[in-house]
Amino acid sequence: MESSSSKERSWFQHHFASPGQQLSAAKLGMWLFLAQEVLFFSGIFVAYGIYRTHHPEAFSIGSHLLDWKLGGLNTVVLLFSSLTAALAVRSSRIGDTRATSRYLLLTIICACIFLVVKYFEYSAKFSHGLLPGKFFDPHDAGDLPYHVRSFFGIYFVATGVHGLHVLIGIGYFIFLLVRNNQGRFSPAYNTPIDMGALYWHLVDLIWIYLFPLLYLID
Repeated sequence: MESSSSKERSWFQHHFASPGQQLSAAKLGMWLFLAQEVLFFSGIFVAYGIYRTHHPEAFSIGSHLLDWKLGGLNTVVLLFSSLTAALAVRSSRIGDTRATSRYLLLTIICACIFLVVKYFEYSAKFSHGLLPGKFFDPHDAGDLPYHVRSFFGIYFVATGVHGLHVLIGIGYFIFLLVRNNQGRFSPAYNTPIDMGALYWHLVDLIWIYLFPLLYLID
């Protein structure tokens, strides 16, 4: 029969010299992953900067065709979700399993709210024909410059890829919630929750840049 001490240490992988080394390796891996995610989104930001520099009027018009109130609401929701993710990490470190589950659930709810708001935004753009590239066919928007379609191309790519990251985050937080309810985390081992929060903070940070660039900068 498995002893209680072996159960408590079941998370420790044999190829590490110590739990501290395992934690350091996990953090290094996550930071490398986040660095490549930054590089990935950097390509989108560079494309935005180039096109906006060459077509400032079209991008200004495109920005005004977005609903900054919905974008602002999503910003508040994501900022709050970053707080709940950080509180989940804190709760797991002090061994408060119920609070950890509560904060993980709040993070999931906020992420779902973000996607619901984005759904309504996308629906409005689809109904008005504000689509990227050759699908650009605006209704009741007047005579728009050609490169407004370029703006919406970047808008849909940037927010779509970001939305995919939000969806992945929801899946991972659900996994963490289930594992936490099973008692898999403790003050001695909460690395998956810590790594999930780091990922979520990056998702939040990317949106903090996307929101002003797409919705606010005239």
